[in-house]
Amino acid sequence: MERNEKTVEVLNDLIRINNDRIEGYEKAISEIKEEDVDLRNVFNRMADESRRYSGELTDQVRKLGGDPAGNTTQSGKIYRVWMDLKAGFTGHGRHSVLESCEFGEDAAQKAYEKALEKDQYLPSGIRTLIKNERDSLRSSHDAIKQYRDMQLNKNKR
Repeated sequence: MERNEKTVEVLNDLIRINNDRIEGYEKAISEIKEEDVDLRNVFNRMADESRRYSGELTDQVRKLGGDPAGNTTQSGKIYRVWMDLKAGFTGHGRHSVLESCEFGEDAAQKAYEKALEKDQYLPSGIRTLIKNERDSLRSSHDAIKQYRDMQLNKNKR
């Protein structure tokens, strides 16, 4: 039973980080200008990605007899406050919002890496699910970084 409890704990941490990610991208959408349609589409896609992952993880928690997390992490709340403060000082420019999103993507990567470090508790099917989600999130991270770098280069011109 301890193994199931540890696995549920790991999965719930990932549910929370995905919930953070959803809220972070919803916040980012509210911070960008209306003409930033490209970013709005990317941010919506990223939020949808986390909704899907949160659902997959929730299903696994239920299969293990656990109660799925429905909230966000404390660090995610701190991240959103930081995003608000940063926006107040630097404005709602594309680069600023993309930097904040990259910060959130870094946090998601760390959470997934931490989950995979707890190898001894994870059944192979769940481990594979977490690896697949992590790999997809890494691609999302790289896309956000690429957008940020492109914006930085634009700003230098």
